[in-house]
Amino acid sequence: MSQAVGVKVDRLDAIRSHLYANGFSTIQALADAIGASLATVRRDLQILEQEGAIDRVHGGARIAEGSSVEVAFQEREKRHLSAKRAIATAAYDLLHPRTAIFLDAGTTVLQLARLVRINPIPLRIFTNGLTVAQEFLNIPNLEVVLLGGQLRSENASLVGPQAEAMLETLWFDQLFLGASAISADGAIYSVDSAEASLNRRMLARSANRFVLADSSKFGTTATYKVAPLDNAKVITDSGLSRHWRDELVNFGVDATIADLRAKE
Repeated sequence: MSQAVGVKVDRLDAIRSHLYANGFSTIQALADAIGASLATVRRDLQILEQEGAIDRVHGGARIAEGSSVEVAFQEREKRHLSAKRAIATAAYDLLHPRTAIFLDAGTTVLQLARLVRINPIPLRIFTNGLTVAQEFLNIPNLEVVLLGGQLRSENASLVGPQAEAMLETLWFDQLFLGASAISADGAIYSVDSAEASLNRRMLARSANRFVLADSSKFGTTATYKVAPLDNAKVITDSGLSRHWRDELVNFGVDATIADLRAKE
């Protein structure tokens, strides 16, 4: 890839990330955010619109509603990265050699997978995440099983009846589960019905359950309810508000607060 092409790709990524984080933005705001001219931003927006990634509206743009209920996995992976790494470090300390664990397909759980890759211990790892499974290629002392099922491209995950049927034949010592949202009612929510259904089966088939959710997920909601939060222990980061720390106590949820400063 030439340097010019690489710069253009980085610029397109920056526009997508800005629109995801801020919603509708004017062309001027985008130009200021990414340090490009108005003419360059207009050309980039035309490319992104042709790809179906964004909708151009009068004076600006927004993430395309029809094609991007969730922003692509790679885009979400970059958000709150320090918090995700702090949470993953706390989760890694809970692992026990020669046990069976399940890692779901979330971006915070992916950071845990990367720690296991760097510092492997003997484990039987099950996952429905393609990106998670790829972290373990050619890593010694790991037995890795990928669930079968229907590919859900938005989350690089496998879901559906086949995946759920496979879960019914398995039992895990530990589950590490991500969350799209943790609502004011004290429940975990997902943006996808098949993902939510599979998450519920994961919880039912695990002895020790941990929800890995950075502080930005609390007080948000999504369409499909997974389960009450008190079905699991929570690992989050020190950016969690005092209100939500109190709410976790009220819900009877055991929470570990990972020190965000340690990963900054």
